[in-house]
Amino acid sequence: MKRFNQRYWLMGLLGLAFGLAPANLFGDGGDGATGHALTLVELNCENLFDCDDDSLHNDNEWLPEAVRRWTPRKYWRKLNNIAQEIIACGEQPGKGWALPDLVALSEVENDSVLTALTRRSLLRRAGYEYVMTDSPDERGIDVALLYSPFSFRLLRHHALRVAPPEGRHATRDVLYVAGEIATGDTLHVFVLHAPSRYRGERASRPFRLKVAERVCLSVDSIRRHDPAPMILVAGDFNAYAADSSLRYYERHQLVNVSRAAKGLNGARGTYRFQGEWGSLDQILASQPLAVGLDSCYIFDAPFLMEKDNRYGGLQPRRNYRGMRYNRGFSDHLPLVARFRLPQVQDEGFHVGGRE
Repeated sequence: MKRFNQRYWLMGLLGLAFGLAPANLFGDGGDGATGHALTLVELNCENLFDCDDDSLHNDNEWLPEAVRRWTPRKYWRKLNNIAQEIIACGEQPGKGWALPDLVALSEVENDSVLTALTRRSLLRRAGYEYVMTDSPDERGIDVALLYSPFSFRLLRHHALRVAPPEGRHATRDVLYVAGEIATGDTLHVFVLHAPSRYRGERASRPFRLKVAERVCLSVDSIRRHDPAPMILVAGDFNAYAADSSLRYYERHQLVNVSRAAKGLNGARGTYRFQGEWGSLDQILASQPLAVGLDSCYIFDAPFLMEKDNRYGGLQPRRNYRGMRYNRGFSDHLPLVARFRLPQVQDEGFHVGGRE
């Protein structure tokens, strides 16, 4: 697979700046005259908080007067860094550049942050709309889905509340979104950020299984109405591909299309801990989508990486190293999945119906 080409994201950024079409600027986003493709990016943004105090949640670490000195200047740099990362993910190896159709985000604080990202950052001309959760998470972090209305017409969305095990703090809601895609089919998208592995994988495993059970309950409900639905489940699962919670999804006929994903520049996972690569981020798809998988890879462009002075090699360039401000992006690298969609006979189709 071709390495990241900086030229394409720079051209994409210029295209957005001058108001060009937000998709298929440099290359064919589809697979011919009647073929269509859909690109999903999954990204844990790592603590994308604004600078305002939320009296209902514990965001005290992310305030201008707090220990991290989280000032508006740092906040806006972070927003533009995330925007740059999303734009760069639009590179299609060997095919040019096109803005991703869907972007599943985790660790975003609130509606104010998403409004700033989509309306005031480097993404402001991309035309993205968004939906997000408002979870009972103690820190107030949520998940969101950015979508291009040029390729995804929103039909409905709601949050799935996950009941925590007894004695456990409330966890983040799962976001469910349904929309019409270019083929006229309904695409069902679930975005999640499962409970962390704090206190060890075994001790925290039941909490992630609770999320899996809740998502699969909805998946089974969808299948009762449509035996061959198009479903995507994406996010930070806080679990590796072989873990029990991922196997639970697979038993419900969801394919882990990111299982073998590797970086274009050598990254062997989306996350690096104590010198070891691993992928806590995953993208799952139902069979009708999985059979059309064109590619799934970790986007490890050089500008997202830095030297690991302790363990050697490279690691994601995160925003803070301990308490030291690093002017980075995230401690996770994004996943990019591109699917070939079934061909449409009528070339006059556009999202929202046929002409």
